[in-house]
Amino acid sequence: MGGISIWQLLIVALIVILLFGTKKLRSLGGDLGGAVKGFKNAMSPEEENKSIEDKDKATDQTAATSQQAAEKQPESKDKQA
Repeated sequence: MGGISIWQLLIVALIVILLFGTKKLRSLGGDLGGAVKGFKNAMSPEEENKSIEDKDKATDQTAATSQQAAEKQPESKDKQA
């Protein structure tokens, strides 16, 4: 009798979605996930932090290489025209 039913939770969720919108909630979720990940990295032992940082650097380098390749591709199309 004193608990919250599923219908009450659904109504509250609907009101929250209407107030904030799905894009804002999605970005809020991403920000919250990044904060939790950063907190876990800070709490883990130093050796694990180094390996995680190395993985992040490798991912950043791969993304930069992909972006450079994508930037060079339109140039070749311009030269052909």
